[in-house]
Amino acid sequence: MIVTLIVSTKDDDASRNIASTLLKEYPFEETSEKFHGNPVYRWISQGREMRLLTVEGEMVYLQELENLSNVEIIVFVSRHESRNGRPILSVHVPGNFSTAEFGGLPEKLSIAPANAMRAALKDMAQQRIDLGLKEFEVYYEGTHHGPSINRPSLFVEIGSTPQEWNNPLAGKAVAHAAITAIQNTLQVMAAVGMGGSHCNRRLTNISLEFDVAFGHIIPSYAFKWLSPEILKQCVDKTLEKNPAIVIDWKGIDGKDRDNLQRILDSVPYQVRRAAEYRE
Repeated sequence: MIVTLIVSTKDDDASRNIASTLLKEYPFEETSEKFHGNPVYRWISQGREMRLLTVEGEMVYLQELENLSNVEIIVFVSRHESRNGRPILSVHVPGNFSTAEFGGLPEKLSIAPANAMRAALKDMAQQRIDLGLKEFEVYYEGTHHGPSINRPSLFVEIGSTPQEWNNPLAGKAVAHAAITAIQNTLQVMAAVGMGGSHCNRRLTNISLEFDVAFGHIIPSYAFKWLSPEILKQCVDKTLEKNPAIVIDWKGIDGKDRDNLQRILDSVPYQVRRAAEYRE
């Protein structure tokens, strides 16, 4: 049977909030197994065995998950932190374009399940309306932090302060999105996103309004690490084959555009600009 994982941690208010909601809202049953000394819960649905794991410590360091066999997808439920403290619900792929400052391995990305991520994004956008979370915004984030694992994986998150992390309705929205990501069957065009800020409004809107599913996103601040090899890894580590490249050209500093164009000229990928989509 296909196994899917939802991973939470005791050391994260948002993660505890989401995991608690999963156990309340869905028919997970406690098993005799333990992981990191904590109970493992399971729910069999649509031919998949969903497992809910709880760990100790930060999930960004869970390289060990790469060694688990027969795992189709891993969904990490987590907090999002930012200096501006705005309320957001977000989704992103783990992995590092450069050094492994916050877990994972240097210059190693996880596999991006683009359509599962889009399903989570669209579900959070709908839950924001249905649950009255009007103060929250919904975003794709750029690829960042660990773990760097050779498994399809994504983070779904609540941001950005303890007030939001402990909001039970935000926990419900992200819990539902985690399940939706796992159960998704809709397949649209996958893409690697480039440019813009860490939380990219333009690419988010494209995915919400058009049949485009983003996996890895390289924000503008990460262009200092951009190379043909990094771009190739983003493409190769997208679960869906032959993803397009969609560039938020307006969100790229002028100083970076010449180098980006040289890299794009050296690779054989389909390239579109975000401006081609109606905004």
